[in-house]
Amino acid sequence: MTGLLLRIVIALLSGMTLVACTPERPPTDEPPEPQVVTAHDTQLRDAIQAPLSQAKQVGDVVQDAADQRSSEIDAQSE
Repeated sequence: MTGLLLRIVIALLSGMTLVACTPERPPTDEPPEPQVVTAHDTQLRDAIQAPLSQAKQVGDVVQDAADQRSSEIDAQSE
């Protein structure tokens, strides 16, 4: 009984080794076919871009306020 079990284990290990050692397919010279971008595909991109755009707008407003404050301080010190 143990001899049969040992043979099965050896056969399984040999099979797994052969599968793991198979060479990869060589890459083809043909470029991949272009994929069609749908509105559903852009939802993730839009969800990422929305807060980034909003942050950029806020940054511009803050910079404008800082520039105005700086020019007011310069005007008062003259």
